[in-house]
Amino acid sequence: MSKSEYILPVTETVSMTQAAADALIASGRGDAALLYIYILRNNGYFSEDAALEKLGRAFPLAEAAAQLERLGLITAPGVSARGSEAKKSPERSGAPLEREDAPPQYTAEDIRRGADADPAFAALINEVQQRLGKMLSGADLMILYGIYDYLGLPPEVTLILLSYCIEEQERRLGEGRRPTMRMVEKEAYFWARSDIFTLDAAEEYIKKKNERRKSSYEIRNLLGIKNHKLSATEEKYIMSWLEMGFSAQAIAMAYDRTVLNKKELVWPYMNRIMESWHKKGLHSAEEIEAGDRRAAPPRDRNSGAPTDAEYERMRKYVNKLGGGNDDP
Repeated sequence: MSKSEYILPVTETVSMTQAAADALIASGRGDAALLYIYILRNNGYFSEDAALEKLGRAFPLAEAAAQLERLGLITAPGVSARGSEAKKSPERSGAPLEREDAPPQYTAEDIRRGADADPAFAALINEVQQRLGKMLSGADLMILYGIYDYLGLPPEVTLILLSYCIEEQERRLGEGRRPTMRMVEKEAYFWARSDIFTLDAAEEYIKKKNERRKSSYEIRNLLGIKNHKLSATEEKYIMSWLEMGFSAQAIAMAYDRTVLNKKELVWPYMNRIMESWHKKGLHSAEEIEAGDRRAAPPRDRNSGAPTDAEYERMRKYVNKLGGGNDDP
């Protein structure tokens, strides 16, 4: 049989992890694989009626969903063996918002009605498209409407959020690079969890973030990192230490102890030192030194060097045995 080549059409990508693909292949359940692809295509959520309309009324939805739950690929909220409806918007005073706490399954008609009925949302769509330099896809519009309708971020706060995400993307990857709406959504959930719903709160958050980033450059020099740009993980470590409230001197002390024990900078080891101090409420060099003194065990009289008084008593005793006088 001759080798064949298949060329897939260029389209927006729907991807899954290798672990998910391996689990689906090993299960041998084509219906579960098809349902999983449908869920991915719909941004992680669906309703029973919408799924059956797309997959066919005879599709074994309950059995396929149960199989995906057994494989650990979906969880009960939003998708269950009974194909329950997507979750309603939670109270902000309740559990923290997470991406898995998916917004309702918006349709194109929902978004059209929202834009027609709410000029503020229609204006937001146009402004976001201008700043990203592209027309928003159907999936992008669903994300934007979720930020506006489900998370409740006002348009002006959403635009500040978008500008922040654009600046972050350009800082990491270069001028002109733009974030995806999925990246914007992830940051939006963080802002919602942090109760950033006003211009003042947004500006204060960005101001503190920029101050910490400036401090991170100083910490980079302190750690002797001069020949390469901080990786995302390294920057995350430094930013977390600054957010914990550590001074530059305290970070320098942790660095010295890390190098003393490991002979080089080992980030996870240094992070454990920082977390240990943080749990004890030690954030400045003075607090750490005082904490070290309090934690130091009492000196063992049989193992340490003699005190001046002990040395003097021994000298007199030796002189006495030798018949000498006690004068030095």
